[in-house]
Amino acid sequence: MRLKGIRVPHKKNTADKAPVKMPLPKWVKIPMSMHIGKPAVPLVKIGDRVKTGQLIGKAEGFISAPVHSSVTGVVKKIEQLTVYGGAKTDAVVIETDENQEICESVTPPAVSDFDSFIQAVKESGIVGLGGAGFPTFVKLSVKDLSKLDAIVINSAECEPYITSDTRTMLDRTDSIARGIRLLQKYLQTERVIIGIENNKKKCIDKMQEMSQSIKGVEVKILPSVYPQGGEKVLVYNTVGKIIPKGGLPIDAGVVVINCTTLASIADYIKTGMPLIEKCITVDGSAVKNPCNVIAPIGAPIEDIFEFCGGFKSEPKKILYGGPMMGISVPSLEVPVLKMTNALIAMDEQEAKPPKTTQCINCGRCLSHCPLRLDPRAIAKAYKLDLPKELEALCVDLCMECGCCSYVCPAKRPLVQTNKLAKDKLKKYRAENNSKDGEAKK
Repeated sequence: MRLKGIRVPHKKNTADKAPVKMPLPKWVKIPMSMHIGKPAVPLVKIGDRVKTGQLIGKAEGFISAPVHSSVTGVVKKIEQLTVYGGAKTDAVVIETDENQEICESVTPPAVSDFDSFIQAVKESGIVGLGGAGFPTFVKLSVKDLSKLDAIVINSAECEPYITSDTRTMLDRTDSIARGIRLLQKYLQTERVIIGIENNKKKCIDKMQEMSQSIKGVEVKILPSVYPQGGEKVLVYNTVGKIIPKGGLPIDAGVVVINCTTLASIADYIKTGMPLIEKCITVDGSAVKNPCNVIAPIGAPIEDIFEFCGGFKSEPKKILYGGPMMGISVPSLEVPVLKMTNALIAMDEQEAKPPKTTQCINCGRCLSHCPLRLDPRAIAKAYKLDLPKELEALCVDLCMECGCCSYVCPAKRPLVQTNKLAKDKLKKYRAENNSKDGEAKK
C-alpha cells in the first residue's frame, strides 16, 4: 500500500532547458537566516571589501549555518530584512565589483573520517536545497551509524513547474555519483535508493546508468503523485518504513537528502567553494521566457525575471518555490535565498483566489491527505479554540502540502487553517510548559 496524495498538472516546461548563468547583478542582499535554526552572525561591517566565497556570517549555535559572499564587492549596508514566517534578520548588502576575485580561503577541505566530513559539510554552508532549508551537517550527524540502514536520495521533484533538481540529475550526474560515494564511505552504509517520479524518463535513464558503476545503488521509480517528495511519504514509498510521530528519518533507519544538496556537497569537497549560487526555475503564466537560471545567492529576483525576458503580463502573485507549498514574496526587491529552487510569477487569472463556500462534508480532504489527517475536524477545533482537540487530531504532523485545499470542492483554505492551528497548539504547549515550570518551583 502506498501513501495517498493527489495528481497535479506537472507543467515541467523547462525540463529540457539547461541552466544559463545570469549576468552579475549590481548588488546582492545576503540574509543571515536562510535556514531553519538560529541566524548567522555578521562578520563584516560597512565599508569592508569582500571576495567571492568569503565567510561573512558565522553559524550561531548547533542548528545554524555559515553564510558566504556570492560576489566580490564592498559592503554598503547591514539592514533588517523580513524572511520566511515574518521573522526579521540581518542582511549584508554588497555592491559588486567589475573584477571578481575568489577568496584565498576557498580551498578543498581535508576530509579523512566521519568527523572531518561532517565539519566540511558544516563549513560549506549547505542547507536543504529542495526547499526545506535544514542545515545539512545536522541531518548527516548520525549519532549511531549502526542504526542507519539506507540513504534515500530525494529526486522526486513533485511540485508543478520546478525542474531545478531535474537539471541537477541531467547536468551534474558526476557530482551526484561522487556524493553517493562520500555518503557510503563516511556514513558506513552501502544501500542507497534514488527516488524519482516516473514522469522524468531522462533522469531515470541517467541515474540508472550512473548507478551501474556504484555498488548498492538502486533507482526506485515512483508514481507521479504529489507530494511524493515529502520526507515521510518518500521514506514509506522507497523503503516501506514509517517515520514515527515526532521522529526523524533516522528513527526509521534512514537518512534522506535532496539530489541537488548531495551534488553541492560533492562539489564543495572537490573545490572548496561554498554554497554561493543556485539553479532556479523561473516560470509561471506571467513569465515571458520560462527557463532555468544560475543566480548568485542574494541577487534581487527582479534581475532574474528581467534576464528571462521580463513579464508578458502583470504578475499578481510571485512565489518562492512551487504553487503547492511556495511562499508569496512581498516585492521584486527580495533576494534569492539558499533554498530558492524556483520563482513562479502568476498572472491575474492564475493568482485569483477561488470563491469559498460551505463545507459539504464530502471527506475528500481526508481521503487524499498523505498522512491521513482530518482537515475538517481540525478546522472545527481551531474555530472553537480547542487546542487539546487539535493535539488529539495530530495537527502538528501536517506537512502543509496543500492536498486538502486542492481537492476541496468548496475551495476552503484548509492548509492555511492547519498552519494557524499548528501555531495555536504550539502556543498552548508553551503556556502549559511555563505553568508546569512555575508549579515545580
